[in-house]
Amino acid sequence: MRNLLTLAVSVVACFSFSFAQKGEDSLRLIQLSGVVVSSDSLEQMPYATIFDKTVGRGTLADFFGFFSIVVQPGDTILFRYFGHHESSFIVPDTLTEDRYSIIHMMVKDTSVNYLPLVTVYPWPSKADFARAFVEMEPYDDAFRQAQKKLSGESLAFIASKIGSDGSISYGYAMNQQNTRLYTMGQSPVNNLMNPFAWASFLQAWRSGQLGKQ
Repeated sequence: MRNLLTLAVSVVACFSFSFAQKGEDSLRLIQLSGVVVSSDSLEQMPYATIFDKTVGRGTLADFFGFFSIVVQPGDTILFRYFGHHESSFIVPDTLTEDRYSIIHMMVKDTSVNYLPLVTVYPWPSKADFARAFVEMEPYDDAFRQAQKKLSGESLAFIASKIGSDGSISYGYAMNQQNTRLYTMGQSPVNNLMNPFAWASFLQAWRSGQLGKQ
């Protein structure tokens, strides 16, 4: 009786160990990672779709075609990308490591009929385009734009919008001090008594440059 009981316990233990081992194998997780490329050019396939058909879970590849997904041995992985045939990969059930890397190649689908290139214009008809072309004002070139930005009015407007800070105030004070040191011990400079300034003024007045300005 004791031998029979020992034999029964041994058989139950063997079956329990066998089922536990099968359960562990079925629950073993593997980190599947890799790169999806095109078979003809070996270029990466950005944002390709990777779908685990067995468990109904998927992911997307990144911009460089790299992907990473958790799978189980024996799972069927589907790869999809626009303009290419759908392909599959079965995770081997003989893997001993918990990580597996692949380079998956996808074949281009030559039967896809791409739409012709279409250019959209903002004019409803050729007559409207011709009218808009004739009435269009030409753009200023770079030289004219630079002249406008460097005009006296533009520079004065920009100067009025710029606030004074410590460095600007310091520079202004130093310029004033240098001017005082330059004229120290003599009368201040007055351009009204400068004959060269009067000569330039009379020459500009006779040539009409003052009226143009």
